[in-house]
Amino acid sequence: MTREIAVPELCLVVLVGVSGAGKSTFARRHFRPTEVVASDFCRGLVADDENDQAATPLAFQLLEYLTGLRLDAGRLTVIDATNVQPEARRKLVALARAHDVLPVAVVLDVPERVCLDRNAGRQDRDFGPHVVRRQRDQLRRGLRGLAKEGFRAVHTLRGVEEIDDVRLTRTRLSNDKRDEHGPFDVIGDVHGCRAELEALLERLGYTLVRDERGRSVDAHRPGRRAVFVGDLVDRGPDTPGVLRLAMGMVAAGHALCVPGNHEHKLARALAGRTVQVTNGLAESLAQLAREPDEFRSAAATFLDGLVSHYVLDDGRLVVSHAGLIEKYHGRTSGRVRAFCLYGQTTGETDEFGLPVRYPWAQDYRGRAMVLYGHTPIPEPEWVNNTLCLDTGCVFGGRLTALRYPERELVSVPAGAVYYQPARPFPADPADGGPPDRAPEVLDIADVSGRRVLETSYLSKISVREENAAAALEVMSRFAVDPRWLLYLPPTMRPVATASRPDLLEHPAQAFEYYRDEGVDAVVCQEKHMGSRAVALVARSAAVATDRFGASGGACGQVWTRTGRPFFPADRTVDLTDRLRSVIERAGLFDDLRTDWLLLDAELLPWNAKAEPLLREAYAPVGAAARAALPAAVEALTAAAAAGRDVADLLDRTRRRVANATAFTEAYRRYCWPTEGLDGVRLAPFQLLATDGAAHHGRPHSWHLEIADRLAAVDPWLVAPTERRTVDTTDEASIATATDWWWELTAKGGEGMVVKPAANLIRGRRGVVQPGLKVRGREYLRIIYGPDYTEPANLERLRDRRLGHKQSLALREYALGLEALDRVARGEPLWRVHECVFGVLALESEPVDPRL
Repeated sequence: MTREIAVPELCLVVLVGVSGAGKSTFARRHFRPTEVVASDFCRGLVADDENDQAATPLAFQLLEYLTGLRLDAGRLTVIDATNVQPEARRKLVALARAHDVLPVAVVLDVPERVCLDRNAGRQDRDFGPHVVRRQRDQLRRGLRGLAKEGFRAVHTLRGVEEIDDVRLTRTRLSNDKRDEHGPFDVIGDVHGCRAELEALLERLGYTLVRDERGRSVDAHRPGRRAVFVGDLVDRGPDTPGVLRLAMGMVAAGHALCVPGNHEHKLARALAGRTVQVTNGLAESLAQLAREPDEFRSAAATFLDGLVSHYVLDDGRLVVSHAGLIEKYHGRTSGRVRAFCLYGQTTGETDEFGLPVRYPWAQDYRGRAMVLYGHTPIPEPEWVNNTLCLDTGCVFGGRLTALRYPERELVSVPAGAVYYQPARPFPADPADGGPPDRAPEVLDIADVSGRRVLETSYLSKISVREENAAAALEVMSRFAVDPRWLLYLPPTMRPVATASRPDLLEHPAQAFEYYRDEGVDAVVCQEKHMGSRAVALVARSAAVATDRFGASGGACGQVWTRTGRPFFPADRTVDLTDRLRSVIERAGLFDDLRTDWLLLDAELLPWNAKAEPLLREAYAPVGAAARAALPAAVEALTAAAAAGRDVADLLDRTRRRVANATAFTEAYRRYCWPTEGLDGVRLAPFQLLATDGAAHHGRPHSWHLEIADRLAAVDPWLVAPTERRTVDTTDEASIATATDWWWELTAKGGEGMVVKPAANLIRGRRGVVQPGLKVRGREYLRIIYGPDYTEPANLERLRDRRLGHKQSLALREYALGLEALDRVARGEPLWRVHECVFGVLALESEPVDPRL
């Protein structure tokens, strides 16, 4: 009968057997040549003779070195040597432990006669029978103690037939779940807070399953799986209830769970081991004492079987109770398990007698996202693609989960303070952050030098030092008071270059982009030709003073994409007061239960901000062309009448006259006289935030209805935004929207912006572009020059290199959303300002300004 033996995919396999036992043949049959490190081969490398026993010490140094390199790289390695001496095996077990892999012994125990006959048939074996007998004696004396030497598994194959008939399989380590891709809901430390766990699961969309006594015994949501980061037990009011629910979910395949240090200690206590009954263990033991023996036994088995950590989603996600440095990902050893349970400490204790933990996440640069708990914090914060999810529920904080891969945080508040910690629970950042840092105080260190900013939407957004310096210059000299400056809008990416030869941009490419991202419903919004504006409007000057530190009687502020005020202070006061009145009359302050609104908008007309650009750049081009080109046409016409061959040049010059006229008409369409605020209009299209809430999760229809309510109150001040909703999978719907675009641009409109109808969307490759601008043929004449429509110019412009603009738009979008989230959470100004400043710094990156 064929015998099957299994070895882990990542381990150190030590072949044990006397000379002539068939180790090399076994290795060739069951392992790749590159996986085998043979002592004979190493002797040959160091001495040019595989049988030179004098070279054995150097050969084994090389063997251990090569083995270490392979194990470092996470590759299974096989040692082909006799390994019959305990000292030789001890070194290899130590090598496996040093690289946090499992050592596995495969013993080839064959009759002495077979070994002697095989060696006699090999001309390179000139040692006598006594060597084989000595090795066999050493093997026999060591067989029983192999397991005690530290080998995780020992496979002993006896006789030639069993060795020849064996089948070797490779098994995944228990922590290797790379083939599970989620999506997951990773839940922080529960600590016996059953009611909060049930509430969080329901908020995450799970359906609770209860037994005949009404106790929750499972929870499921089709297509998703929960992952517990450990510390389910101790301190809280219902450890058995939490265990019953978690155990049921794991058993049903609806959840995974890693152990925390509290599970480790409780498991030892339930097994009858001597432990200190501290840190909430007494509460768990008392609660479990009231449960039936069968439940306690099942709980003990569950806790004892928990795996230290999990590697998920092709290695992109690691879940461990106390976090995990990259070199331990997917490894198995006592050292790895200890790190997963307890983290890393400095060896010091704080004033409360608790260990000072080493901030391993600050040094983490791994590819995988690491989600963990263990150390309670008031607010989860991304640090180098790691996130702690223990928000101190049992201490009166919150129970928090992260949706993966969406990177969305979901939490529920604690019902009470169930346990008083030895160390005071950290203050919430909304209460001011560190004790030496007032919430409104800005520090140059927050924005200077090279920065790496973490968001919930894109991780590791880098800001170059030179770009930070440029942003600091703008912010310090020209920007509005930073207490107003809660947000800067991102740059907008243009649509991909049109397939039609006579156009640079066409709606078809926008619909194709969103369809490829899995977005079926989009909204096409009329693009107003103005200047991007952000307006913050408070309900009264008193609110503005209390909330934003405003002075001078202003109830708001209006600023540009670079944070500069649109108007002088007196005109800003008038504009924001008019906006406040419109919002009040529309009933939005009351309906939204807020004392302030933050709006994203276009401010019209274009010349309200761009008059210097028009006067110094556009007008001179048009005037020069209109002055020079007609004279050139007249001269060329006379030359043609005189019989000169100037027909092509005359035709080209006439087209240039028409182009120059079209250029002047194009920019003049977007300008009209303004006197003070007379003629100034605002076209809002998104409500960014209100007191305690950010609104990027709401569909664009909701935002545009808000804008409609404002326009209905004062159509002279607030311009409405036309739009069309499109199904990107329906050709008729696409055709209707495309016809509308032609109409807009034909009557002088700039074009439209195509956005996902649901607003914030994560597609197949992450966060989807929030909007694509599709500009009309005549408007682009302003951008690319009067003669850009000439075929040769159009062909040259088709290679517009949009990749950098696309990346920049997404990075700025992510920072803007993060700033709004921090505002909604009530975080200090310096935390919000960090993101706002990042957007401004990214604006210094070299990108074609015409895009």
